[in-house]
Amino acid sequence: MTCLQSDGIFIGKSDDGTGSNQYLPLKWGNRHGLIAGATGTGKTVTLQVLTEGFSSAGVPVFLADAKGDLSGLCHTSDMQDFLTKRANKIGFGEEYKGAAYPAVFWDLFGEQGHPVRTTISEIGPLLLSRMLELNDTQEGVMNIAFRVADEQGLLLLDLKDLRALLGVVNEQRKEISAIYGNVSPQSIGAIQRALLRLEDQGADKFFGEPALDLRDFMRTDHEGRGMVNILAADKLMNSPRLYGTFLLWMLSELFEELPEAGDSDRPKLVFFFDEAHLLFDDAPKALLEKVEQVVRLIRSKGVGVFFVTQSPDDIPDSVLGQLGNRIQHALRAFTPKQQKAIRLAAQTYRPNPAFEVEDVITTLGVGEALVSTLENKGEPSIVERTLIRPPSSKLGPVSQAERKRVLNDSTLAAKYDETIDNESAYEILQERAEKAAKAAEKAKVEAEAAETKKAPARRSNRQSVGEAAIKSLTRAVSSSFGRSIAKALLRGILGALKR
Repeated sequence: MTCLQSDGIFIGKSDDGTGSNQYLPLKWGNRHGLIAGATGTGKTVTLQVLTEGFSSAGVPVFLADAKGDLSGLCHTSDMQDFLTKRANKIGFGEEYKGAAYPAVFWDLFGEQGHPVRTTISEIGPLLLSRMLELNDTQEGVMNIAFRVADEQGLLLLDLKDLRALLGVVNEQRKEISAIYGNVSPQSIGAIQRALLRLEDQGADKFFGEPALDLRDFMRTDHEGRGMVNILAADKLMNSPRLYGTFLLWMLSELFEELPEAGDSDRPKLVFFFDEAHLLFDDAPKALLEKVEQVVRLIRSKGVGVFFVTQSPDDIPDSVLGQLGNRIQHALRAFTPKQQKAIRLAAQTYRPNPAFEVEDVITTLGVGEALVSTLENKGEPSIVERTLIRPPSSKLGPVSQAERKRVLNDSTLAAKYDETIDNESAYEILQERAEKAAKAAEKAKVEAEAAETKKAPARRSNRQSVGEAAIKSLTRAVSSSFGRSIAKALLRGILGALKR
């Protein structure tokens, strides 16, 4: 029988002959962590075990479900024979019981969970440029567009707001370039095409209102268990830039919104980021620096971040050095690159005199891992070869009917499931354009009336400056894109008429 600690999450039991229990102390849960290992070695089960532990301790959890397997957290374990055998083998048989955990399903596309939305203004030009895969020049134009929006009091909520703004920037590019630097039609066009690609991927649903209130991630149920927020990420993985940007946006928002927490006996919230390499692949230096800064500082807000990936070298050294809790499943050594990764991974652990870490990493079985967590005053524990305990919730995905039941029972459905289209940049620019069109029509009528009062004379077929400008305005107003720039054209019209 295993006597479990109340101040730590039971991970499993070492199989080196000592049979010591391995825990993740709750007080060090905000010092971040790493779950690594090749495909099929048991990373998902380990993630599930840690999630159950945090939830039972009253800590809300957010996790990205890349394969759909983690939806089983909302359902009691089927208690298959291989699970009970593992529980008995590590002396956990009497305590091992099935349990379902309070879950909330989320989905950026609004298909398998409550929609997750933010606004264009909140995500900002840096993250938006990464999402759109813009080059440095195009990112500069994006920054200029956001500055113009601030100066003109234009709220950017969704993609149609941004398109309307880009129309204004394009039409006023001569004046804007004189103040902020060159704005070319080519850069504007490239951004517009990138927006179209993003919309084709369904990512336009990510922008709008009601925007996500991150406090809704930080709830507990009536029993005091932390809510398990599960993001459906199987489809999202097809848009890796969107996935990585979304994760970084969430961390940045939490860092900005949460107060300092100081030392606590447990975290306020824990994130598990599966396929973590997508956060860093091809990321520009400025973005990597931002990730490093947020990961370093967010622990003071009581938030823990666990990265789940195949190999530790998927994580930049500047971030990897901040991950104090590590669970390493088996790695493969088929190529020189993989062999190098194993050597580097072995060097990051506090040595155990009973075995060579580098040799053991390649021989670990499924559901077995090297475990090193922070202990005492925050120093890493000696690495132990550990048999991971079986989860109490269901392994694998739940049925669509069960997912639907959880969604229907959720108290957040009324808050997030319906889109709200509030007045923002698009509507404001459209209103300005309509006023400009009416003023232009009035100016045209007055100009024609003044011309008829003149002495009869043969009228030239050549258009006047005013007529040409008015026709240009009419063509512009005929499209939703052009309506957003009518005010700028109107100023040109009135100036021409005065001349």
